[in-house]
Amino acid sequence: MSRARTERWTERWTERRSAPAARAGPARRAGPARSPRPASWPPPVRQRSARRPAGARLAESYAVTHPSEPNYLALFAGSTFGLADDSCPHTYGADNLGHQLLASGRTFAGYSESLPADGYTGCGSGRYARKHNPWVNFPNVPTTANLSLARFPTDYADLPTVSFVIPDLCGDMHDCTVSTGDAWLRAHLDGYARWAQTHHSLLVVTFDEDDNNAGNRILTVLAGGVVRPGVFGGRVDHYRVLRTVEAMYGLPCLGAACGAEPVTGVWR
Repeated sequence: MSRARTERWTERWTERRSAPAARAGPARRAGPARSPRPASWPPPVRQRSARRPAGARLAESYAVTHPSEPNYLALFAGSTFGLADDSCPHTYGADNLGHQLLASGRTFAGYSESLPADGYTGCGSGRYARKHNPWVNFPNVPTTANLSLARFPTDYADLPTVSFVIPDLCGDMHDCTVSTGDAWLRAHLDGYARWAQTHHSLLVVTFDEDDNNAGNRILTVLAGGVVRPGVFGGRVDHYRVLRTVEAMYGLPCLGAACGAEPVTGVWR
């Protein structure tokens, strides 16, 4: 089965919110795979402007565990490494998505809001928290891939093949309101999202975990011109999202992602 590759995959993580109730009708089951192509602007966390393209919400999206940090590890490296808390620091010698991309001749970077300096490996500074920055835990990912959000390119053609965007503890709604998170999303990713519509690129918005009120069900949204608008069923977790990225770029599966199938059925 052939799979198209997106030129850019940008993923934005938010913090500790359960998925909203389904909107506008029953969930549709994911069907046979069709090649993913560019995607664009997802709705803000609570509501979507009518001027922005509709997206696909994965209605059965779940985190892997609690608390935050092991979920980031799960999506980045296919394992929680037995971590059951948000402790810091940790070092892991395992393979991971960033290293896979770099070793295959592609590019990767993580952009973290409030990171005090590029390459910083401390556990925290102000509203920056290393627990939300998994690539720092892997020595096989160079420090040059660990960047502040201020380095997110204004010319989106300069973005790496895959990038993660990590808000700080206010922008991710851990310490601030949902409306703050909505405003953050519009302020920081609206330009990229509009550009991605015509540049074979993808934007994904997901959460690390829920707020312990919904069985760890979270919001995950894909959107854009080739994404089928609507609400889609079929269980998805961080391992399945990782497998989807790996499949797009022909990368081998990592850890628990090997037991997952790529997300399908949401593409036009």
